[in-house]
Amino acid sequence: MRIIIQRVSRSEVSIEGKNKSEIGAGLLVLLGIEDNDNQEDIDWLCGKIARLRIFNDENGVMNLSVLDIGGEVLIVSQFTLHASTKKGNRPSYIKASKPDFAIPMYEKFVRQLEKELDKSVKTGEFGAMMKVSLINDGPVTIFIDSKNRE
Repeated sequence: MRIIIQRVSRSEVSIEGKNKSEIGAGLLVLLGIEDNDNQEDIDWLCGKIARLRIFNDENGVMNLSVLDIGGEVLIVSQFTLHASTKKGNRPSYIKASKPDFAIPMYEKFVRQLEKELDKSVKTGEFGAMMKVSLINDGPVTIFIDSKNRE
């Protein structure tokens, strides 16, 4: 699994001009799933997201997690995180999972993160053409691949 985490002061997903989900201060998480992902990847990433200290404390130091600030989370599926640009100029998405595997994994990811945070999270809509808007706070943007664990 690959994720991009963006610390936001607000974020919104709309589909066909209609608001699907929105959050205030917290994290926008873009999630890419591949066929060799499993529950261990979900557990590790969700724990990392919940406890990642990327919010400022009273001294302006990134010392607080989304849990610490009571922030919100918006999860958006994004198969393009598994794009390969090694050959040519048209990205290949061969590593990205097909919906029959990816949708259940996406749903498990959402449920696990809700357990970690002890609250519901907002989502986009898997497979839909979405418009994602955000105000990146900082800006703070972090890429994590569960296979590399860094």
